[in-house]
Amino acid sequence: MRCVIARYPFELTKDGVIASMAGIAPELITGDSVTIGRRRYPVKQVGEVITRQDRRDFSGGEVSRAMARLGFTCHTPADAAPPARPGATNPVQAASDLLGGPSL
Repeated sequence: MRCVIARYPFELTKDGVIASMAGIAPELITGDSVTIGRRRYPVKQVGEVITRQDRRDFSGGEVSRAMARLGFTCHTPADAAPPARPGATNPVQAASDLLGGPSL
C-alpha cells in the first residue's frame, strides 16, 4: 500500500511492518498506539522505525491512518482510561475514588 508520511511516499505492507517491528521492545505509551502482533506500540515509535525518520517530522495521525489501512488495530488514549464511577461528574474525582485517594 502506498502512503505518504511527512511528505515522503512509502510502500508499506502488513508483513513488512510486522518484520520491521520484530525484536523491538515497546516504549511507554502516552498517546495513540497500535497493536502489532501481541504487542502494543506508540504510533510515533512505529513511524520512526518504518520510515527511518525523526519522530518530530510526522504526526501520530499520519501513522495511525496508515496502520489502520493496513489492518492493524489503533488505539487512542481514551481507550486506556479507567471507567468513571457511575454518577461521577468529575473524571479526576472518579479516578481518585477508584484509587482510594483523598477527595479533591
